[in-house]
This record gives sequence, structure tokens and C-alpha cells, in this order.
Amino acid sequence: MSTRRPQSRRSTVFGIAAASAALALFTSACGSLTTSGSDEEVETHSIEEGFHVGLLLPELQTARYEAFDRPYFEEALENLCPNCELSYANADQDVDEQQTQAQAMLTDGVDVLVLGAVDSEAAAGTVNEASSQGVPVVAYDRLAQGGVDMYVSFDNFRVGQVQAEALLGALEQEGTAGDGQIVMINGSPTDPNAGDFKAGAHEIFEGQVEIGQEFDTPDWSPDEANSQMEGAITSLGLDEIIGVYSANDGMAAGIISALRSAGVPADELPPVTGQDAELHGIQRIVSGEQYMTVYKAIRPEAQVAAAMAVSLATGEDLEAGEHTLTEVEDADGEPVSAVLLDPVAVTEENIGDTVVSDGFYTIEEICTEDYADFEFCQEAL
Repeated sequence: MSTRRPQSRRSTVFGIAAASAALALFTSACGSLTTSGSDEEVETHSIEEGFHVGLLLPELQTARYEAFDRPYFEEALENLCPNCELSYANADQDVDEQQTQAQAMLTDGVDVLVLGAVDSEAAAGTVNEASSQGVPVVAYDRLAQGGVDMYVSFDNFRVGQVQAEALLGALEQEGTAGDGQIVMINGSPTDPNAGDFKAGAHEIFEGQVEIGQEFDTPDWSPDEANSQMEGAITSLGLDEIIGVYSANDGMAAGIISALRSAGVPADELPPVTGQDAELHGIQRIVSGEQYMTVYKAIRPEAQVAAAMAVSLATGEDLEAGEHTLTEVEDADGEPVSAVLLDPVAVTEENIGDTVVSDGFYTIEEICTEDYADFEFCQEAL
């Protein structure tokens, strides 16, 4: 499989392991294809001859996209279609840059786009342009507007529920439930996933805990989360804050920094949630600074996305295999075929059974010199 990366802001080459045999999620039994978004008839291609796939990812702020999503997708596409050509670009959280990257790929003749949108509403222009050219679009991780053909992500409402359930469990375990208020620091208002996380968390928190302060955080910025937490501390007072809902691990770092700067010792920090199972987030869980994160197994998400791209390009029916093929509604109320994967809560107790056992990280990567003396590493090494 040849690979091109037009207008990419990062060109690190990752080693890619052989993909699992279980990756085959589609069948060649049927040559018909129904897409929900394309205005023009989609030209079908063959795996034997290969075709051109464009992968657009949204940002570098979160470590997962470069470290995992991109190489896993490359691996999966190579396994499914060795003769396919891949173009890749990361927009680094820039809406205009992503539109430019997409236009370049369409001009270059990609046959299918896999789009992790920076801004789902703004992405409608890209989706419409692709549709006008008969290029199907797979919405990756975020449901872009404009009439995409397929969508793969996690059950994002459930992600928020998992985070909130874990935080309430921590408060009950510490005996602080009802003794104060929590702070909610949500994700970017331009990311529809963030709205789902927030809605899921609110459903669990309602009637169970008082929310003292709540913020939406532009661009998922750890620095902005740090400032928001500083404001919450000033407004509520340290003694009143019994827990913090952080929508992801990067923001959790900024939140914890604000708490430490306010004088809270590491062993007295209130429970703080997270998401994405970033390495530094896992290490903060090991050290006791962060209570939990949400592990979203990115490899199967990337594998499903590659299978969707191949299905759309070849006209073969998609089979979800062990995953459930369902439908979701886009912003216009139109149905989109989707696979929604299950999120998993990770605390110190199940690090070994999740991110380590899945090969996401090794014990050696987690238990570096700064963390080797903590209980988890002492038992694992």
C-alpha cells in the first residue's frame, strides 16, 4: 500500500504490527452499495487493483490521534487492501486547515474520505463537496454534518455515564458524597462528542451531587481547563470541592495542576476523572493524582473505519462482525449506518486488565523512574 501525506503537519513514521485475522468485517457476496450522503453515483473499485483513501484527523492536542488512530488505520487498510494508496493529514485543531487538506485530497482524486472533523458543523462543507464528486465519507470518532455515509465511534453518551458513575463511586468510597460540590469541566463546544459526554454525565449526576461550577472548554485546552479550575477554586473555595469531572486526560492535567498550585497535597486531591487513557493519565492514576480515565479501544475503531472505507469504495456490504451495526441520526435527522463501541472505566485496580493486556502500553512504559515506587508498579515489576 502506497502512502501520501499532503499538507500533513507531522510525518513521524510508526512501526505497524500485523493486523488480526478478525479484522475482516465485510463480505464480497454483494456488489450493491447504498450510501446516505453521496449526490453522485459512487464508482466502485476492486481490492485487487486498489484505490485511493484519504484520512483526515482533527488535532494534535490529544496524543491518541498520532500515536494510535493513524498507525492502526494504516495497519488495517494495509491488511484489507494492500494495493490501496493512503493520503493522510492532521489539521492541528484548525478548521480552515482541515478544509484545505480535504480539498487537496479531493483534487488529488481520493475515492473515499475518512474524516475526523475538527468542527462537525463546519465539516458539512467538506462532506457536501465530497458528495458532489461522488466520494463517500466515513465519519471517524465525531459525527460530521452534511450527510456522511457511515460513522464509527464510541457510545459517547455512555462515556459520560461511565465517568460520572466512577466519580460518584469514588465520593461514596471516600465518604464525601453530600459534603460539598463538584466542578464539571467539559470538552470543546464544537465537538459533538463533548455534548454527548456532558449529557451522559448529567443524567447520572442529577439528584446525586451538586454541581458548583461548570465550564465548556474551547479546543479541549489543558491551559484553559487550568484557568477554569483556578476560577472554580476562587469561587467555591477548596474545602467545598469534593470532586472534579474532567472530560479528558489532557484537561485533567491542567485541573490537577491548578489544585496543586492552590496548595492541595498530592495525597489529598479530590477524585478527578479523565478520558482517552493517555499515558500520562495512566501514570497519574498510578500516582494517585487522577482517579480514573476512560479507555476506548482505538484499534477496533480504526479497523472498523478501514473496513467501512473499503466497503464504500468497493460496493461490498459491510458486516460488523462482533460489533453491532446500528443507525444514528445526524444533525438533520437523517439516518446514518454506524458502529458504536463500548467504553471502559480504568482505575488503578484494572490497569493491568485493560491497557496493559490489550498492548496499549507496557508496564515499562507506565512504570518509569518517577512512578516505579508506587504500589501498582511495585507489584507489576
